[in-house]
Amino acid sequence: MTNVCENGNAKKILIVSYSYSGNTHRIAEEIRMAVGGDSYTIFPWQPYPMEFSELLRQVKEEVKTKYRPRLLPVNVVSANYDIIFAGSPNWCGTIAPPLYSWLYYSKLDGKIILPFVSHCGGTQGDIQKDISRLCPKSEVRETLYVLDSTLDDGRTFPDLLARWLEKNQIPHKKKGKENDDKRLV
Repeated sequence: MTNVCENGNAKKILIVSYSYSGNTHRIAEEIRMAVGGDSYTIFPWQPYPMEFSELLRQVKEEVKTKYRPRLLPVNVVSANYDIIFAGSPNWCGTIAPPLYSWLYYSKLDGKIILPFVSHCGGTQGDIQKDISRLCPKSEVRETLYVLDSTLDDGRTFPDLLARWLEKNQIPHKKKGKENDDKRLV
């Protein structure tokens, strides 16, 4: 577990995410490189369809019913962490059901949750509010929304990530800055 200091106190970080196409996973890895911490990827027991129209039909139904899919065994204990970065694709204006399921069943009282989502430009919704309802005893901070097309842009995404981390008072390494002593800035 990696610690960062927030307000003079050491905090342990977990980056947990569900990624359908790989974009959310890329964001999770960039966050891990910037802040350190442990990273864990969630997988649903039953994979989602690869055909887009089937996926869309299933996702709409699952989001509408607040379905919590069964997950493959999770090998992480959320109680060991103080700060949870929670990532998902933005499906129908909210988080994907696998992340919903993980958040629902994890014991996150008193944790700081920083949501991040990848999207293709559709309705952003209010991810922060959705997660706050799901985890009412957690401090849910502002969501990072990342347009998929900005992931390959060498300037836009790193700047967006740095601003979001700074706004949330999370110490981080600046992308492209080599620090031999691994200081967080």
